[in-house]
Amino acid sequence: MIPRGFLASAAVAAMGLAGAIDAGAATKGTLLLNRVGPVTSELYVANADGSNEHRLLATPGFDYHAAFSADGKWIVFTSERDGLGQSELYRVKVDGSALQRLTHHIAIDDAAVFSPVDADTIAFVSSRRGANSWGTTNIWTLKISTGALKNVTGDIPFDADKPHGFFRPAISPDGQWIAFSSDIGSDWRGHNLPVGWERTQEGSIYVIHPDGTGLRKIASNPGFDEGSPAWSPDGRSVVFYETPVESTWGAHRPELIDKVSSQLVQVQLSDLSKKTLTATPGMKVFPQFLTATDVAYHVKGGATEGLYTTGGKFRATPDSGLRSPRYSPDGATMVYEKVTFRPATKNGTPLFSFDPDWAYRYTDVFPQLSADRKQLVYTEKAVGSSIAVMNPDFTGYRRIYDPMTSGLPADMVMKGLAGAFQPTWSPNREWVAFGVGQWFFTRGMGKGTLMRIKADGSMNGKPEPLTDGSTNAGFPSYSPDGKKLVYRVWSNEAKGLRILDLGTRQTTVLTTEPDNTPGWSPDGTKIVFTRKLVDAKDPNKFNFDVFTIKPDGSDLRRLTTGPSNDAHATWTWDGRIAYNSGNYGFRDELALYDNSFQPDGQNWAMNADGSDPHPITDTLWEEAMPLYVPND
Repeated sequence: MIPRGFLASAAVAAMGLAGAIDAGAATKGTLLLNRVGPVTSELYVANADGSNEHRLLATPGFDYHAAFSADGKWIVFTSERDGLGQSELYRVKVDGSALQRLTHHIAIDDAAVFSPVDADTIAFVSSRRGANSWGTTNIWTLKISTGALKNVTGDIPFDADKPHGFFRPAISPDGQWIAFSSDIGSDWRGHNLPVGWERTQEGSIYVIHPDGTGLRKIASNPGFDEGSPAWSPDGRSVVFYETPVESTWGAHRPELIDKVSSQLVQVQLSDLSKKTLTATPGMKVFPQFLTATDVAYHVKGGATEGLYTTGGKFRATPDSGLRSPRYSPDGATMVYEKVTFRPATKNGTPLFSFDPDWAYRYTDVFPQLSADRKQLVYTEKAVGSSIAVMNPDFTGYRRIYDPMTSGLPADMVMKGLAGAFQPTWSPNREWVAFGVGQWFFTRGMGKGTLMRIKADGSMNGKPEPLTDGSTNAGFPSYSPDGKKLVYRVWSNEAKGLRILDLGTRQTTVLTTEPDNTPGWSPDGTKIVFTRKLVDAKDPNKFNFDVFTIKPDGSDLRRLTTGPSNDAHATWTWDGRIAYNSGNYGFRDELALYDNSFQPDGQNWAMNADGSDPHPITDTLWEEAMPLYVPND
């Protein structure tokens, strides 16, 4: 693997600053991918009591993470109005006029704040590397009038085997310091140890001079995550939220948000003494001093969702989608975004193309292209995790299987934890095989059965079972000759990959390790899959990597070796491998996300032997399920 922080591929670097695809430009085809994040996000301005709420901007855009200037006249924010997934910084006057784009880079630019002493200077988070590439996130400053940039945290050394992200800058009232959160030096850690593979986050609070000197850790609590620092009016203390590391998982899971809490903590810079300001339930985020003693904050999601102050004010905001509120310097006005997650993004929605040779488009999960390239099959995760087919141009939609008829728990299906997953075409496009059951971290709670159904609808939605359900079996892939299926099994007694001969119905054990999501190569010579690798001395330390193996069980090869998770690998039409990787780490504080599983994941590609691994997306959101659909 290339080390985190290194440049992206030469192909990406050659694309120029914008990276957008002209609608009339010729491409090699379409790159389909799935994105887990808000479907819409719009900025609003309102009085602090919620009155006079109105949209900040008349022009449509996907806008978020806004902040006021010290004089209250300007708002800086992040926008994807130049292409979904392309995060750039803008500023606009509070009345919505004089919109101005501030950054022009293919990488993420986000979480900007104005300097309290210089409205011409902002601090922000960016993953930029060089002119046109990206890596891990750092804190940067920008002089708006001249375009002068400074990578404030770029010289801080780091261990390439550990997380290395810098988030949520806040400039001190005198402009001499920048406070920020960082997971630098922490360990990659899963949730519900030693079970969950999705990562949690441990962070601390630091300060640094804008010139990159004077780095100092001002707050840290082992086993806890600390984030979103904000300065007191006198510049002598910083307030932030603090939550157990495990709670950073529940903070972005809808079924767990009511079971996790954070508290606000204030640290004095003179002696680093700390005082806890709250003791109530709820995931408290975005603290901000309104006065020397009154701190405003937001409880994100759950039964107690709303806007609070430590002085006792409260305004409920349930189901409003309100996120990342910021108050004007006088405390009278607020800016925030409202996000939605339903209805789901439409298949075929154009996305920002990080590679000019390919037009990026959204699709639902586990897409697979038929051997003749004429049909797509995929899991409709947004529609009860059903199985559907359509043409590569997104026409001709047909649902061929609905798991709500299978007896699965309806609540698990609606949460995306049960259903029909990873469909696979037979080479002649007659059959679609898939798994039906409970998956992911609920797989130990219920059955998973391998099924197949004819794509022409002649089986009236009633698939043929291929396994008996005694072991959770799923995630199949057809061999190129159509005679066999490779799939994974998971139980306390048995794990690994199996090969089912469809003619004899005999099963062969291929691997016995905790392996998943196998895929047969187009030429039939290899199977790609994901393996969980556990530290022999500590079962709480593990990661996932991409492997290949021959169908006869020989020539096992490990293709990725990074400490983060590499998974969900699939073959490209030309025999390369596309996959999902957390190699560059989180792009924001994990506790601030909603309705996601793996916000650190981005899409990558590499050769079949593991060479030339390079990222093909760089967004704030969870990216997955890449599928190349060539034009010819």
